[in-house]
Amino acid sequence: MQRVCFLLKVREDLKDEYRERHAAVWPDMLAALSEAGWHNYSLFLREDGLLVGYLETEDFDAAREAMAATEVNARWQREMAEFFEQDEAADEAMVPLTEVFHLA
Repeated sequence: MQRVCFLLKVREDLKDEYRERHAAVWPDMLAALSEAGWHNYSLFLREDGLLVGYLETEDFDAAREAMAATEVNARWQREMAEFFEQDEAADEAMVPLTEVFHLA
């Protein structure tokens, strides 16, 4: 199982609404993530807007491709685009960090 961690930046003025949206993620989005191989997926948001994402998957590239092929992901990315500081879509901006230590 591959463990993946990534960073994104949420606009500080929208972080409360970002939290609200993630308190009610669409059921079809949750199902698509699971079906695409995203497991143990968590998002952590710091007060300055730094977003830390973590997930486990067999193959991150394949899991991202599977999500990119879904209609629900296209809708979700359009809805979420305004929340991020980067120009590219959040799912395209997920650059995995290099793991340097792990205690099992």
